[in-house]
Amino acid sequence: MFIETQATPNPATVKFLPGRTVMPSGTVDFGSPEAAEASPLASALFALGDVTGVFLGSDFISVTRAEGGSEWRELKPQVLGIIVDHFASGAPLLNETGAAETEVEVEDDPETADIVAQIRDLLETRIRPAVANDGGDIIYKGFREGVVYLQMQGACSGCPSSTATLKNGIENLLKYYVPEVTDVRAV
Repeated sequence: MFIETQATPNPATVKFLPGRTVMPSGTVDFGSPEAAEASPLASALFALGDVTGVFLGSDFISVTRAEGGSEWRELKPQVLGIIVDHFASGAPLLNETGAAETEVEVEDDPETADIVAQIRDLLETRIRPAVANDGGDIIYKGFREGVVYLQMQGACSGCPSSTATLKNGIENLLKYYVPEVTDVRAV
């Protein structure tokens, strides 16, 4: 099995592309060893000790290392070995109990349904695919009084350039296409 690796804008995170589907639908973000118990693969990665985050995307796995821990040149071969072993074993990605999908529905004001639909469409068609290329995801959390609330995941969570991406990229795009949007905030 050949696994491609890519650097991400977050220097603590590397994107691993196993050349196969990882998550058939949705994404899952594990931010702790306790949360990772829902996934044999994520649990094995956290067991390395220097892993602080595992994000499962459609065709990639983003792994975040601890600050002050092992360097990527030491950690990457271990991560690759765990990923290869996991897929070779045929073990499930998520346990039966699984992890809740990150796509949490937020109750929006029914009067803003058309605006929310436009925002969600732009997120799905223009923003999320671009962010996935960098090893992360952005999840819609709500729209209230002109403010769009988004959750950054994977490589985007804790990335030094995430604020610039949120304000200069996402906010500008949403304001251009949806004039009712006045601000975009991370939650």
